[in-house]
Amino acid sequence: MQHPRYALVTYVRNPVGEFVQRLRQELHPALPHLAAHLTILPPRLLRGSEFSALELLEDVCAQVSPFEITLGDVETFVPATPTVFIRVAQDADRLHALHDRLGTKVLASAEEWPYMPHLTIVKMSTEAQAEEAYIVARDRWAQFEGSRRVQIKQLTFVREQEENRWVDLAGVPLGRTLVSPLNR
Repeated sequence: MQHPRYALVTYVRNPVGEFVQRLRQELHPALPHLAAHLTILPPRLLRGSEFSALELLEDVCAQVSPFEITLGDVETFVPATPTVFIRVAQDADRLHALHDRLGTKVLASAEEWPYMPHLTIVKMSTEAQAEEAYIVARDRWAQFEGSRRVQIKQLTFVREQEENRWVDLAGVPLGRTLVSPLNR
C-alpha cells in the first residue's frame, strides 16, 4: 500500500471479547480473523509520520486515566452499512472525549460517519445477511451471563497491511506509569 491507513483501537481480551470472536466466526466464517476491539479512531491517513503520531498518542494518553465502560444491547447500522454491533451503554462519553482529544494534528481526519462507541460483531455483505446475523447475535447476547464491563487501560496503534488485515504498531497505556528508581 502506497499510503496506508492507520487506526487506534482497544482490544477486548476478556470473556466478552471471546464471545464476540466466536460469534463472528460462526456468522461469517470467510471473514479474516480480527480480534475483538473497540475503535477509538477509525481508519485514516496520517498527516505526518508514524513517529509524530506515536508522540501525540503518548502525550495525550499519559493524561487520561484508565476507565471502564459497560456494553448494552446488540444493534445494527442497517441501512447505512450491514454491520451488527454491541452499543456502549455506560461511559460512552469517556470514549467520545478520548476520540476527540486524539483526533487532532497528525491524527486529524474527516470521518465518514459520526463517532459512536461500539464493539463490532460482524460486517456482512448485504442488509438481509446483517438482519439475520442481528437476530442470532441479539439472542446469544441476551443469554451471555458474564460481565459486560470492559476495562480501557491500553490503546493499540494499528496500520492496514492490506484490506481487512491490520498490524499492531504500538501499545499505548492510559495514565502515567511510575518508573521504579534505579538500583544504586
